[in-house]
Amino acid sequence: NEYKSYLRMLNFHRLNRIVSHQRCFVSSLSNKDSPPDIRSKYPKAGFDIDVLSDLLDHDNHEMRKKFRGFMSDEVMRPRYNISLAEERELALARLQRICDNKFISVLDFRHNPLRIFATHELAAIIDPAMTTKMTVQFNLFGGTVLKLGTDRHHEQLLGGIDTLRDIGCFGLTELGYGNNAVEMETTATFQPETDEIVVNTPTALAQKYWITNGALHAHHVVVFAHLISGGVNHGIHAVLVPVRDKQLNVLPGVTIDEMGHKMGLNGVDNAKLTFDNVRVPRDNLLDRYSQLARDGTLTSDIKSTRARFLAVADQLLSGRVCIAAMCMGGAKASLAIAIRYSATRLTVGSSGKSDAAILSYQLQQHALMPLLARTFALNVGLDYVKRQWAEQHPEQHQQVVAMCCALKPICSWHLENLVTICRERCGGQGYLSSNRFGTFLGLAHAAMTAEGDNSVLIQKVAKERLSLFKGNKVTKVEDNVTSTQQLINLIRIRENILFSTLGKKLQAVGKEGLFTTWMYQENEVIQAAGKCYGERIIAEEFINVIGTQSGSTQDILQQLLDLHLLSYARDNMAWFLVEGVLTPEQSKQITEKYDRLCAELTPHSLSLVECFKISDEMLSAPIGRDWVKFNEYDNDGELDRFTD
Repeated sequence: NEYKSYLRMLNFHRLNRIVSHQRCFVSSLSNKDSPPDIRSKYPKAGFDIDVLSDLLDHDNHEMRKKFRGFMSDEVMRPRYNISLAEERELALARLQRICDNKFISVLDFRHNPLRIFATHELAAIIDPAMTTKMTVQFNLFGGTVLKLGTDRHHEQLLGGIDTLRDIGCFGLTELGYGNNAVEMETTATFQPETDEIVVNTPTALAQKYWITNGALHAHHVVVFAHLISGGVNHGIHAVLVPVRDKQLNVLPGVTIDEMGHKMGLNGVDNAKLTFDNVRVPRDNLLDRYSQLARDGTLTSDIKSTRARFLAVADQLLSGRVCIAAMCMGGAKASLAIAIRYSATRLTVGSSGKSDAAILSYQLQQHALMPLLARTFALNVGLDYVKRQWAEQHPEQHQQVVAMCCALKPICSWHLENLVTICRERCGGQGYLSSNRFGTFLGLAHAAMTAEGDNSVLIQKVAKERLSLFKGNKVTKVEDNVTSTQQLINLIRIRENILFSTLGKKLQAVGKEGLFTTWMYQENEVIQAAGKCYGERIIAEEFINVIGTQSGSTQDILQQLLDLHLLSYARDNMAWFLVEGVLTPEQSKQITEKYDRLCAELTPHSLSLVECFKISDEMLSAPIGRDWVKFNEYDNDGELDRFTD
């Protein structure tokens, strides 16, 4: 009875706090004020925005500041009602401007790899299609030439990669072979009589598919093919094949088919590539690890064909980090748009007049505040993974692989969920192309598939972690489970149970039943285990980062972390209850604190999205700026005459 009285008292105070937080929204708001004026009436930040912004930016602060200013340039202004051809040329023109101003270099992989990721995050806010072209040019194509090539390849191409004088693409995926790339059919056969490698596409299933930059702009492609010499198949190797001359004429033996209009990112020129016994010099083999002698003898530092494939395809790993960074840029922009609009879109309040912002409604708060908290959490977690990738030692590689393969799916799934919710909560305005949600939804769906299907990557995470798993150190679940440590403890407990369950099931069926169990019977456990590993990495890094801060910065980050953890517990509450980890009363505790934190964080939400440092020009969406002024003239849904 005493405990129930205590809960009633807590609930009473909780409701009072929520009501007091709502009042700050409904006072003195009027449609007679412009959206910027309405936003100015919200509470000022109770924390240092610049400090929190620097924490989120993490690295390359000066470069990021300059890049943000540059990205506000006129050529970067989004355009919507344009042809496919215009959209593609615009994407190329924007990328050319970035390269001309030297904001990215393939040599950053040697000297400052975090700069590569920073450029991807910021560029994706403006044009995800352009950024996709960039990630293929600098990461997949350029990074592969840098890491698998030797001095002769570097002297020939690295300078042109940075300037776009030499545009390239990455020829791995085939129509019939995606995940099982080692089975693909393209061949690269050495002919000692002419000292050449002959690249051939033997069947329709072997055509290189979804090749970014291929339809219009690429001069070169790194072709992944079975290297055959003296009748011996040496496994997958990478060969440089020219596909166009400098006047962009397609070269003999190469067939390039345009893939056409897509559901999004149409500034990307995707192609199907076919090779009809195309001859290239033996020197075009990217031979850092495997050298092909004049007589056709292959010597390799890597003995197994599978290990060679993993080495030549290693650039996919940093590509996953690039994609995750792009998704974080899209998530921040989408949240800024939705929260700024929600703060200024007035509708019926308790007076019956349109004097209450929709952000004051619990409906809007419960939709947007958890997404805001999760975006901060994923930002911190991804920064950790970036560092781990950039600073890894050979013995850490397996762990880094698991992290990268976990964060790409988590970040891209987050973007897809976030954009969908933000679009819906912005009503009909969110459906206009000029308000950007369609652009970022296109990015999300591309990101969920590119550089590895998300769910397949989570399978890889589960497999990698299962082989190393020793169990997290956990504590007893306390009666009050809403403290930060207890909420993180729940994630650790869940990960332990999931991996233990999976391990026991695989052990029970033995080697004979392994494939059937893994592929046909235990998908739900596999997916849950792999995701839970990623969630633990994110949560543990977030609490570590909070420990480095103080004062109001630490306080607001603590609230964000707690809401993020409470959201995770709520989303997985059925599992926690079924497994007996939590009781119904503890579930109520989580819901009550979740409600309270959503209300408490809402007054800070405009200041929190300001920490993303996205200028109005970069954001561009009218509903995130002065949407009333935008609708005072015939705008045709375009931004060419819009200033606020």
